[in-house]
Amino acid sequence: MSDQGEPTYHRQYSTVLGYFLQDDEDTDPWTFDYTSNDFGLKPLPTSPSTDETPWQIFEKRVHHLNQNSDPNIQYKVLFMGRHGQGVHNVAEKLYGTPMWNCKYSLHDGDATMQWADAHLTPLGIQQAQTAHAFWAAQLAREKMPAPQSYYASPLDRCLATANITFAGLALPADRPYEPTLLRETHGLHTCDRRSSRSYIRTRYPNFRIEASLSEEDELWTAELRESDSALDVRLQRLLDDVFENDGATWISFTSHSGAIAGLLRVLGHRPFVLLTGSVIPVLVRAKRVQGARPWVDVEPGWGAPECEEG
Repeated sequence: MSDQGEPTYHRQYSTVLGYFLQDDEDTDPWTFDYTSNDFGLKPLPTSPSTDETPWQIFEKRVHHLNQNSDPNIQYKVLFMGRHGQGVHNVAEKLYGTPMWNCKYSLHDGDATMQWADAHLTPLGIQQAQTAHAFWAAQLAREKMPAPQSYYASPLDRCLATANITFAGLALPADRPYEPTLLRETHGLHTCDRRSSRSYIRTRYPNFRIEASLSEEDELWTAELRESDSALDVRLQRLLDDVFENDGATWISFTSHSGAIAGLLRVLGHRPFVLLTGSVIPVLVRAKRVQGARPWVDVEPGWGAPECEEG
């Protein structure tokens, strides 16, 4: 991402509530199915004389907000999708979370599975195909706005999910699928250690790779896992860069459960657990405020827990 130097202003982020079911406290994330609920978009009042879809009405509202707001305020709609099921998800379920965290996540795999930079399972591929079919239907039937920018974590399960989901869709000519890599959570767990830049370039030649992405993963360490507060600060910087340098209003992020949870915290959204392959849209309000962002106490990373006997 871009280096903006010492800031003379910062942005305050918030979620504009009232448009999506996932905003509501009584929406259960463990049972919510985005494909049965129009991505979560609530029905919007319309005139009896119009045949506009809810998405067309919502698109006009977002445009109106951007056109009529203070120059220091921007609105963007973020579609945050979690990758489909990965091999590491299967392994964690097999061994149980305590043993996964203290032992198995530290290894590249076992006798039957490899989860370093975990790939999608057959179910994970199917979940991404479900997302592709739903996006196709929404674009065609509901006249839903297509994303104008696409970002994905450089871990294989996210790159594969993004490609299966968006490649081949009948997208508007001015909104092609041209994905860009972004970096997500790291440390300890080998499933979060990315493959080399050369590997990514060969396997996913259509992705734009940031110039700053090193050949090998220099952020991941085997000793410490990134703390939530450090993750939040890093994701806040990501949002700063997107709002500063990307003129798109409709944006797709293909990422991870922990990273999306961090983004929701930064955006002031209520916690909403995403199952593998799920998507949550958020209408984001960003206000530019003079001066540097207030200091945040960043907790240090943490090491692997001790395995309990018995």
